Amino acid sequence: MMVTRAVQPLQPLLPLCQRLFPSRLAGLSIALLKATALELAILAGHVLLYPSGIIQERRSAPLPISPDAATLPTEAKPPVILLHGFIDNRSVFVLLRRNLTQHGRQHIESLNYSPLTCDIRTAAQLLGRYIEELCERTGQERVDVVGHSLGGLIARYYVQRLGGDLRVRTLVTLGTPHSGTRVAPLANAHPIVRQMRPGSELIQELREPAPGCRTHFVSFWSDLDPLMDPLETACVDHPDLLAQNVRVSGIGHLALPVHPTVAAGIRQALDLVEPGAAATHTGGLTVA
Repeated sequence: MMVTRAVQPLQPLLPLCQRLFPSRLAGLSIALLKATALELAILAGHVLLYPSGIIQERRSAPLPISPDAATLPTEAKPPVILLHGFIDNRSVFVLLRRNLTQHGRQHIESLNYSPLTCDIRTAAQLLGRYIEELCERTGQERVDVVGHSLGGLIARYYVQRLGGDLRVRTLVTLGTPHSGTRVAPLANAHPIVRQMRPGSELIQELREPAPGCRTHFVSFWSDLDPLMDPLETACVDHPDLLAQNVRVSGIGHLALPVHPTVAAGIRQALDLVEPGAAATHTGGLTVA
């Protein structure tokens, strides 16, 4: 998936990029300047929306099916759970949620976990309880999950280590450090950041065998994501997992759950009636 945006040259942002991405200065380009400008614009908008997402959303019954909804059979569309990243909340998914709703998804919920959460395993257990409650409330046996950044890692731990593959049909991750990231070493004071480091005990757990895992993984990773070091850490690379890795060009970390072209790719991944039959084991996939 190639995402491009037409923006004017932004040379005044060069000093900012030098401070934000010193390790990638050698490869600095106009594309990175454009992506940085977009990230700053998204960050400003998200700061305004953040208060609206602090409170956990009300849980409700599925909406009635609209006559204008997409033609995919309702039974092929399980509920969708949106899971935010580190020190964030459900407000990050405002645009993605609207996009999915407009294209036929009738039941979408967001789960907030506390910014004080200090362990990915604990958050994964919370997600598991939420999914069980959602399945009971809706009468569905399986759900789809979209996780941004840390949210994707929490969902993967639930699927791979807590038996969540029985409940999660498709897991879409957006800029998730599946193999750990080395960015911002000063943040190591936070326990969750330490768990997201390459070689951490949790990352090693996710490398252990997972035979028979039923969940289909689709990982979107950006070639301009400043929080993924190395960039390919956002790819799912495990011999037992049915996974597709989708390379996104021209946008950064914050844009992944916001950009309409990425949203179209997410819809495509979720709308597969039998995702396991269509996926293949792949180390990387670029969709133009």
